Amino acid sequence: MAIRIGNAPCSWGVEFAGDPRNPSWRSVLSDCAAAGYKGIELGPVGFMPEDPAELGEALDEYGLELIGGVVFRPFHDPNKWDEVMDGAIRTCKALQAHGARHFVLIDSISPRRAPTAGRAAEAEQMDPAEWAAYRDRLVTIARMGAEDYGLIPELHPHAGGFMDFEPEVERLLSEVDPDLLKLCIDTGHCTYAGFDPVAFMKRHMDRITYVHFKSTDPQVKAQAIANRTGFYDACGQGIFCNLSEGEVDFPAVRQVLLDSGYQGWCTIEQDCDPTLDPDPAGDARKNREYLESIGFN
Repeated sequence: MAIRIGNAPCSWGVEFAGDPRNPSWRSVLSDCAAAGYKGIELGPVGFMPEDPAELGEALDEYGLELIGGVVFRPFHDPNKWDEVMDGAIRTCKALQAHGARHFVLIDSISPRRAPTAGRAAEAEQMDPAEWAAYRDRLVTIARMGAEDYGLIPELHPHAGGFMDFEPEVERLLSEVDPDLLKLCIDTGHCTYAGFDPVAFMKRHMDRITYVHFKSTDPQVKAQAIANRTGFYDACGQGIFCNLSEGEVDFPAVRQVLLDSGYQGWCTIEQDCDPTLDPDPAGDARKNREYLESIGFN
């Protein structure tokens, strides 16, 4: 299997299943297929139908393969464990039903960390006991996905949460069995957090089993850091941009993947703010064409 390029509902502004601004799930599948993709992520559980027959028929209709799913829940908050577990179990069941294996764990945005996105020196840190409990919650969900559902659990660093900056990512990777928890690297969240995704990938390709393609606008990012702008406001200012217009060196990313023998999906996740009047279908096509122009097929 060669490197394959997919897309995800967040590229259409779908971050939460119940957001009234969401497009219909069928329109996302239709747009994704029309833009030339053969694979798509699940999106937030509940956005797409949880009836396997209904979703399976639609995926077949549009010629799409389900790639994986994300549990974007507050792992950092012990009082919201039921919310984390609900999202995880439902996501596991959906992935298993459709033969998808990428089970991506993301600590969702924390009010304690969103204000300092992109500014590691100012970010609040957990104390040792809080960190240990946080790590163990991630491990619990990873073990459930692997042992009960046969999935590949993957840690995904994300701006605005407690698994964001390079030192904390390295710390968690060092504390958790690599056979239990793999890594989904997101190129844009790396640059937002101030570290080089290419250098990071070179160090960790033995653990990276899935990749999200995203990029950041360097001018918007620099202004956000200079103005001490929080995560949500930076998103509203367009910090995440088309892949060809951002600061991630995708030809170098491609070379790292090729050198390591990586095979399988790389999924575009161009988080967009619906209030900015985006063109998700057009951006999906432009991003695919750009990646093809630098050698991704």
